[in-house]
Amino acid sequence: MPVLTVPVFTTEAATPRSRLVTLDLRGKAFDFQPGQAVLVGAHRQAERCPYSIACSPERTAETGRLELLIAAEADDTGIGFGTTPGMLVDVEGPVGTLTLPVWVDARWMLFVAGGAGIAPLRSMLDHLLRRRPPQHLSLLYSARRADEFAFIDEIRVHAEAGRLELHQTVTRDQSAAWTGRRGRIGRDHFEAVLHEPSSTLCVVCGPDSFVEESVATLTQLGVLDTQIRTESWGR
Repeated sequence: MPVLTVPVFTTEAATPRSRLVTLDLRGKAFDFQPGQAVLVGAHRQAERCPYSIACSPERTAETGRLELLIAAEADDTGIGFGTTPGMLVDVEGPVGTLTLPVWVDARWMLFVAGGAGIAPLRSMLDHLLRRRPPQHLSLLYSARRADEFAFIDEIRVHAEAGRLELHQTVTRDQSAAWTGRRGRIGRDHFEAVLHEPSSTLCVVCGPDSFVEESVATLTQLGVLDTQIRTESWGR
């Protein structure tokens, strides 16, 4: 698999516990499918870690850059909070099988994100929204606290325009400032957003336990195994 050596263009806070790292491809072609990841490490470092690509192929074609959402607990062998603009990194890929089917035989598409699991789903959603799909799009998004929803401003723009149905929940935020739903994603959360279980394609990404519990609940509610796609990073 070819390896590209490219510089970090920018690094900025996405949430208090994650950073958005943008890589400058320097005009080099990089083809990938929405939902895929790359293996990244400091230049000439043997170890590389997987990071989901947080932007769509269309956005990368427009900007010439790759966007990665790096969580605070990311592996030290990859890139992390110490990454600075101008730093050279080696990028290998794309990798990963969490991709959209060529043809979606479903009236609804439900994306389920836990924490940093929003990264590949953001790539998919941007790709789909640019194409105005015939399916209804929904996002069920869980984070620890209200300030830990990465990309939430742009997501809300789509929701307010009626292009996306958005449901959020927090698991550790007891602040009175948060007036939305609370608690780990469970059956009642899914019942609120799952309108036609047998006609819904679901894409789930987050920590292992989050993915396992979500898949079990979706199956109980009537979503077929063949209609569920998942990705987890062991956290």
